[in-house]
Amino acid sequence: MKPSPLRRLLAQRTASAAGAAPAAPELPPELAQARALIAAIDAGGIPLYPGKVNQIARALGLEVSREAPVEATVARIRAWLDAAQAG
Repeated sequence: MKPSPLRRLLAQRTASAAGAAPAAPELPPELAQARALIAAIDAGGIPLYPGKVNQIARALGLEVSREAPVEATVARIRAWLDAAQAG
């Protein structure tokens, strides 16, 4: 089975940055998934499965409607990650 476009983009980005920085400490899975999603979107990827985006948001503790636009959910995940990084 072929990897999804988001996973391919993430693999490319990880491979290009592999020698640049030391390994980061292990992240909780929901935080790692959220960061991977945002990194893939920033690299030009498009989330193909809105349910997966909603699942990641719910794992972070966000309440997400099934009818919410994916763009709005991604914006909320991005804001959550910014807030978590700030403090």
